Formats: sequence, C-alpha cells, structure tokens
Amino acid sequence: MINTRRSILQFMGASALTAAGLASMATDAWAADVTLRLHQFLPAQAAVPKNVLQPWMDKITAESDGRIEFQHFPAMQLGGKPPELYDQAVDGVADIIWTLPGYTPGRFPRTEVFELPFTMTSAEAASRAYWQLAEETMMDQDFKDVKVLGLWMHGPGVIHSKDPIETVADLNGVKLRAPTRVTNQMFSALGATAVGMPIPAVPEALSKGVIDATVIPWEVTGALKTSELVKNHTTFNGEALYTATFVLAMNKDRWESLPDDLKAVIDANSGLEFSAMAGKQTQADDEAPRQMAADLGNNIIELTAEQVSEWREASMPTIDAWIAEMDEKGLDGTGLRKRALELIEANSN
Repeated sequence: MINTRRSILQFMGASALTAAGLASMATDAWAADVTLRLHQFLPAQAAVPKNVLQPWMDKITAESDGRIEFQHFPAMQLGGKPPELYDQAVDGVADIIWTLPGYTPGRFPRTEVFELPFTMTSAEAASRAYWQLAEETMMDQDFKDVKVLGLWMHGPGVIHSKDPIETVADLNGVKLRAPTRVTNQMFSALGATAVGMPIPAVPEALSKGVIDATVIPWEVTGALKTSELVKNHTTFNGEALYTATFVLAMNKDRWESLPDDLKAVIDANSGLEFSAMAGKQTQADDEAPRQMAADLGNNIIELTAEQVSEWREASMPTIDAWIAEMDEKGLDGTGLRKRALELIEANSN
C-alpha cells in the first residue's frame, strides 16, 4: 500500500514537472524578444496617450509578431519631472519618452520656430514641416543624443480663463500658465504675468489660485478637467495663436541593440507619416472636449477676424525678438523662420 501511494505521488510529481516544463516552453515560445519602456507625463486616458501612443505601440507589437512589447508608464510613473524626460531617454532610464522640447528652455532652439505666434496652419501640415525641417537642421544638432521617432504639434492653442479674455488688454495682470519659453515671452509681452509650468501641474494651480488662466489645446482639457475649473475659453477663429512641439525619442544604445528586422518595424511606424498622423489626430481630438465645455454651459469666445488682427499685430514683436536672438547666436533665425513657413505652406496645399 505504501509503495503504491509512493508510486502515485512520484507519478503526480513527474506529471507536474512535465506540465510546468511544457508551460515554460510555451511561455518562452510566445515571449517577446524585446520589451521597451515608454515614459510620458500625461494620464493614460488623455488624448495623445490613448489615441496616438497606445495605437502606435499596439501596431508595432502586431507587426513584429509579438517580438516587441511595450511597458507604458504614464503620468511620470518611472519618477522624475516632465522636464527630465528627455534626459531619461539619453541616459536610458526609459527606452522611449514623449515630451515637449520646450520644457527645457533654450535647449532645443530650432524647434521654437514652430511655436511662434500665428505660425501654424493645421497640426498635420505643420507636423510634416517640423519633421522635414528637423531632418535638415535638427537631427544632428538639437536631437543628436537620441533616436527620434516622431515630431508633431497640437492643434490651435486656446486661452482658458476664470474671467473672459477678448482683447489683448484683458490680459493685463492675469497670472497665466504658458508651456514654453516662446509662449511665456509672448504672453509677458502682451501684458500677462506668465507662469511657466508643466501641464500636469495646471489643475492644482488653477484650483488654488496660483494662476488665473492657462493656454492649452482643447484635446487635453478633458483629462485635466479644465472646463470644470474655469468657465471662459478664448478661440482665435480657426487660427493658431500658438502651438507647442512634441518629440517621441528613443535611447540610442537601446536602438542600436535591436536586430535589423525589428529596427525596420519601428522605422516603418516612425518618421514623417507617423508625425503627420499624430498631429492630425491630436487636432481631431480637440472636438470632444470643446463640446464638453459647451455642454457645461461655459463661455466659448470666438474672436472675430478683426479681433484676431489685434492679437496678431501685438504678437509680432515676439517673432522679431526671436529671430534677432537666433541670429545673434549664429543659428540663422531669419533662415529658420523663412524655411519653416515655406514647408508649412507646401504641406498645406
């Protein structure tokens, strides 16, 4: 009886080991060859993570037959602050990051040409121009320490404020959050008290009265609940008072470690067409949050063409000052501005 029981236990143990071995083999067979950690600053449910980054990751996983998988770390879950994201890609803290070059003022001067007031037409056309100009002047300069995967910008920037803002004079004394060096300079010149801060800090700053207004595109207002914190939204009759540029970048050593066939999969889903798609999608995602603000009964101010002309004229010194600053640094601000406008026009036709 004892021998029989021992035999049964031995058989069960052997069976368990065999099953575990088969499971392990199956797991190994389906395991990804490469796991890439993507780190970014917005909640996963925000428009860009949900409608640009996640589909991009899913597509690469599918086209690599599962050999590439991603771990997505939204809302700075790997630690640090949004201005540190670019260096996290350089140093390998993350394999891939998505961020704003403008979060580190002065470090990416050439990208600022697209953030100048009333420069962007549509996010799709301007994002194409951004990638093309980057290939001409930025990849071996501003972005030399990373593998750039995508460059795009959001739709027309909107002023979201506690009190209505229609004229330039309405900005006087308003504590206004702006995202980048160029936009801070512009709003300061227009009379606001410009406050630079990364976008995740905006809701708390509004609720505590640290700022009275913020400039962000519609697409991110849903995730930030901006329309519940302020009741006035100033739009510029289809024109772009400003925009901000984005970069999706990969650690160079991690990129070089990939086999050529997996590099090819990522390359096929990166670059000019991906950047244009990302810009187009980001602007398309403006519509639902705008409707949400309207449904809340908020005051959506649509400036007339005559009103926009006042803002355009008042913002011209910001452009002139930027060009002069770049020229003084030997970066040919005149040429960069001219070329950016040429590329935007060519991609708008």
